Amino acid sequence: MKPLGLGWPNLVSFMRVLLIPVVVALIAQRTAATDWAALAVFVLGAMSDGLDGYLARRHSMTTATGAWLDPLSDKLFVAAPAIALSVIGRFPWWATIAIVAREIAVTVLRWRLDTRSVSMPASKVAKAKTAAQLVAVGMAMAPLGAAFHTATWIAAFGAVALTLYSGAEYFLTSTHRVKVD
Repeated sequence: MKPLGLGWPNLVSFMRVLLIPVVVALIAQRTAATDWAALAVFVLGAMSDGLDGYLARRHSMTTATGAWLDPLSDKLFVAAPAIALSVIGRFPWWATIAIVAREIAVTVLRWRLDTRSVSMPASKVAKAKTAAQLVAVGMAMAPLGAAFHTATWIAAFGAVALTLYSGAEYFLTSTHRVKVD
């Protein structure tokens, strides 16, 4: 089945993009209730990240649209809340800048490779990077108080380390590049 002509995997990725303004708007409200609501929506969106890939593989529904929509929705789903949290002082700017810079650089690299009919599927490190980013941003979103401030910074540091490592992996190796016919 292809709802709206997109297919279920692409529809899940598109729905994740639609959750971004909801999460950011809830973060902007800056109350405990809206922080918990933002976290709930964020967790729902994070869980959908695995669902789109599973559906695409399970039902042989991989598409060129999905190949760029899924990673783009992942990047936007982390970057927008990280920026919003940094603006209100709940997530370190150095982490947000590293995450956003890496995501832009890798997106440009993917685009350039795509123009040469080369695909660059996500590496295992990049998948771990996404999980670490989701955890770090989610921790910053949760209104857990000052006692968890250090834990959030440690999570942010780990996410940035994986972010930079996976970015370097894509730029310095050709291991993850696949020629598409």
